[in-house]
Amino acid sequence: MADLFSVGDDPASDRSRPLADRLRPRNLSEVTGQTQLTGPEGALTRMIDSGSLGSMIFWGPPGTGKTTVARLLANETNLAFEQISAIFSGVADLKKVFEMARSRKMSGRQTLLFVDEIHRFNRAQQDSFLPVMEDGTIVLVGATTENPSFELNAALLSRARVLVFQPHDETSLAALLERAESHEGKPLPLNDDARASLVRMADGDGRAILTLAEEVWRAAREGEVFDAERVQQIVQRRAPVYDKGQDGHYNLISALHKSVRGSDPDAALYYLCRMFDAGEDPLYLGRRLVRMASEDIGLADPQALVICNAAKDAYDYLGSPEGELALAQACVYLATAPKSNAVYTAYKAAMGAAKANGSLLPPKHILNAPTKLMKGEGYGKGYAYDHDQPDAFSGQNYFPEALGRQSFYDPPERGFEREIRKRMDYWNKLRQERGET
Repeated sequence: MADLFSVGDDPASDRSRPLADRLRPRNLSEVTGQTQLTGPEGALTRMIDSGSLGSMIFWGPPGTGKTTVARLLANETNLAFEQISAIFSGVADLKKVFEMARSRKMSGRQTLLFVDEIHRFNRAQQDSFLPVMEDGTIVLVGATTENPSFELNAALLSRARVLVFQPHDETSLAALLERAESHEGKPLPLNDDARASLVRMADGDGRAILTLAEEVWRAAREGEVFDAERVQQIVQRRAPVYDKGQDGHYNLISALHKSVRGSDPDAALYYLCRMFDAGEDPLYLGRRLVRMASEDIGLADPQALVICNAAKDAYDYLGSPEGELALAQACVYLATAPKSNAVYTAYKAAMGAAKANGSLLPPKHILNAPTKLMKGEGYGKGYAYDHDQPDAFSGQNYFPEALGRQSFYDPPERGFEREIRKRMDYWNKLRQERGET
């Protein structure tokens, strides 16, 4: 059987392979961008030094080296390497792999089974790994782009260590470009701005930066050097890494919400635009802004809810791209508005009391008595009509007698004008420190 990284003796055969495949690291020390795992003091380096590997889950975005590192681990620990993809494999495929692994184990060799997109397996399929992990038939290395806490069985996670792969930063992407230039024996035909633009387009994906570099070399004519604008036209702009139903979606909406709650209009606007740019449904964002108006601003500024509803309706009326500006206006308004979660916390407390105490009858004095029987039972007896009382307030108890008086709503201490001044003073001071006018 050929070595995992062998390419054969034919140079033409090697040239036909994608650049990203040709530049795969041949040992852990060549892996870039994952120092916390593969550096001298990295977790995987220490595992190899100890001579023993345990099952692991590699969690990280595409193009960060999960597959490559799994192969290198098998190579450096002399384990047989098997790779399957959860997208194309079923129970029958798993049984075949397990049988081969058992045969190898009887011969004294363990198998490292790499499962790409392991989160695609259903719960029953994930459970099938447990016996062969426990008896040492396989060392499981699963790769996933989704949060393992949500996508993988607790039983599987308890038997595997989760290792996080980080997106490549600008330094490691630049190092990959230099490696590509060294391998190809020629520089990329890019000026400095175009080179920086190419790195940004890769969006933390090592495979993407090498694919983009390959496209640049293919497109360049003799003596041609591209600037930033031209390179974007040639390779096209790569869409941001964002899945509207998965982690990218939830991470960005969380960042937007917390930026609004933290009264940072700049950060809030940035995350709103990140989601616009990634193709998020603007009406979804409009609904979330309405929610923020009630949850985090509340009665500290009741106008916030009106403005968010108006912004949502404005987008519905105008469509894209004009309607996004109305949502941006609402976003900035929320971030700079005074904050109060008094209604939100009062609602949760009242809901808890309603669920915990069942169907308690309201006090009879606040119930209507349309019949003689109900009057005889004391319905409406002793009710004080508030408008006839001093200051139009009777102070009577409205809660069920068994529950007694409750206190859920605690209004904010500071008034609207004072809160606005405090926010404006803060942002004026911050802008002065930044040197902004």
